[in-house]
Amino acid sequence: MVNNPTFKLAFLAPKFWPTWLSVFFMYALTWLPQGIQLWLGKMLGRLVHRLLKKRRRIADVNLRLCFPTMDAQQRADMVLKNMENTGIATFETSMAWWWPQWRLNRVVGSITGIEYVEQAQANGKGVLLLVPHMLHLEMLGRVLGIAQPGIGFYRPHNNPLMEYFMTKGRLRSNEFLIGKRDVKGLLQALKNKKMCYYLPDQDYGRNRCEFAPFFAVPDAASTTGTLLFAGSKNCETLSLHGVRDEQGKYHINIQPALADFPSGDPLTDVTRVNQRMEQAINEAPEQYMWLHRRFKTRPDENAPSYYE
Repeated sequence: MVNNPTFKLAFLAPKFWPTWLSVFFMYALTWLPQGIQLWLGKMLGRLVHRLLKKRRRIADVNLRLCFPTMDAQQRADMVLKNMENTGIATFETSMAWWWPQWRLNRVVGSITGIEYVEQAQANGKGVLLLVPHMLHLEMLGRVLGIAQPGIGFYRPHNNPLMEYFMTKGRLRSNEFLIGKRDVKGLLQALKNKKMCYYLPDQDYGRNRCEFAPFFAVPDAASTTGTLLFAGSKNCETLSLHGVRDEQGKYHINIQPALADFPSGDPLTDVTRVNQRMEQAINEAPEQYMWLHRRFKTRPDENAPSYYE
């Protein structure tokens, strides 16, 4: 559990100077008006679109597999919008980590469904909140933390200085973070009636997975780790929809708990999780992380990866 990151004198060593330079640069940019930051992010995304051909192709293949009725031009337009949102996400991360509360309040559009969290906690349960990898995820966590501080289940950064800044930023409106290998820590947080973020929508490999439908893909590798936590007697499983509108405001809608979940049938259960993720992604598909190799793990181990 991490709730009070410690600054170390070792962070001043020359090997961290490039990190300091990038951090100061991004921090300085957060003082610009939000509209300018979103525009700069959009331009950065267009540069990414031009230069990172492999990632552009991965996004295109993902969209072709998930939305087979989408024609080539529609996919190309969506990939460009997705890359623009990827660039914007860089600035949104800085906003989430460093904006003061008064400035954050200006971009809160709406937060609904908090009553489902409160009801679960009143019943003596923790909340496993299922969240897809939306590109503005850092801002969603900061915004939701205003109404309901949560617990982040995350992968620590390889750079200890960036880990320090990331942790400080994420704790601006949340309680503490739990490393992704700390299963007992997350179970204890649920026992303590906490709201815990969990992201079940990516391809985490063949271990602990079921091949379940995800959009139009009938056999997407889908983690069963969700069921490990959801199966706790101290837990109710809810999900979150989050979008950024054209005015740059963030809207969060928490969905009711999954009934009779888990059921004991892993394939059925992860299919239901995937359906919740699809519903959330469809709110703003251009704002989802399509650059991830979502379908790299195939049922047939000898089958080539879809992106090759």
